[in-house]
Amino acid sequence: MTVEDVTRRLTLDEARRNPHRLATDKRLNRAADEIAETVSFGIGRRNEADDAPVDDPLFNDPAWYAIPNTGGYRDTLRDKARRQLGTVGSGNHYVDVFADESGAVWVGVHFGSRGFGHTVASDFLSLSQGGDWGQRAREKEVLLDITQPVGHDYWQLMELAGRYAYAGREWVARKVVEMLGGTELEMVHNHHNFAWRETHLSPEGEPVEYIVVRKGATPAFPGQRGFIGGSMGDDAVIVRGAQAPDDSDVAAVQRDAMFSTVHGAGRVMSRTEAAGKRTRRGMVKSHGKIQPKMVEEWLGKRGVVLRGGGLDEAPQVYRRLPKVLEAQGPTIEVQHVLRPLIVVMAGANEIDPYKD
Repeated sequence: MTVEDVTRRLTLDEARRNPHRLATDKRLNRAADEIAETVSFGIGRRNEADDAPVDDPLFNDPAWYAIPNTGGYRDTLRDKARRQLGTVGSGNHYVDVFADESGAVWVGVHFGSRGFGHTVASDFLSLSQGGDWGQRAREKEVLLDITQPVGHDYWQLMELAGRYAYAGREWVARKVVEMLGGTELEMVHNHHNFAWRETHLSPEGEPVEYIVVRKGATPAFPGQRGFIGGSMGDDAVIVRGAQAPDDSDVAAVQRDAMFSTVHGAGRVMSRTEAAGKRTRRGMVKSHGKIQPKMVEEWLGKRGVVLRGGGLDEAPQVYRRLPKVLEAQGPTIEVQHVLRPLIVVMAGANEIDPYKD
């Protein structure tokens, strides 16, 4: 339902003095191990930390009552959401540690509303096709009228899932900052694959309220900061929406794009093409184009420490971010370039129970 990145910056004296040495230091490996052992990665995981945010105020939000409690359905879903808040999914979801051009260290995380968001989206797909809560339905595009009960309830629960995603990402980022012994200086959010109510100019130049769905895109209003990731072996960036005169060509392009930009580098190779096919028991059905040695060589040259991650997330399967950013032209400004030091992801053999 929603996936987002949040990046927190911290100070680390040795990183400021010599980030290149930090990349080869044994402590970097220890930090990667601690992140992998403390933060829960993968599908269906629960947050086992003593300070897991199980009492976050979002669990008392009135939007929960849009979910029927027949057979304890609402209570079961809320309990599942409590357990999973602050866990990281599989696939391209990650926790990264970066160093910027000044040697300052950033912690970046990328994941969304977890099983709660997936369940809500699945339930409303079912309701939109005449089904019931908890019933699986064919995946298809549907339109819900937000002035009608089903659309209204979906909007409330989608926004709740957005809050849930924010809370989970912030908890993970703070946890990693704590592990590294850092001091937080600032936070940059990137909320994408989401929908907003926004006012934009119509083709006739009149202000109109729209529902803006940014799938594969992120907001970039003038002055708004964002975090755009590359791949496990590439730089990421902190950007800001350009602040251009209203009558300029740049401002016109920004308006046409509804003040949006990319949220990542984008794939050039499908997961199957990259990693091949395996049975649910892990038996190889066909080989992919990416081999482990290719990933090891790429990361080794850049000094990146990796924990987890599959061949379907190899750097070779993604576009190079600088080229993608070039296509955005002057609509965004790159403020910081972040070099990856540590990348932690779910393991390569993670099975998705929602796929056949």
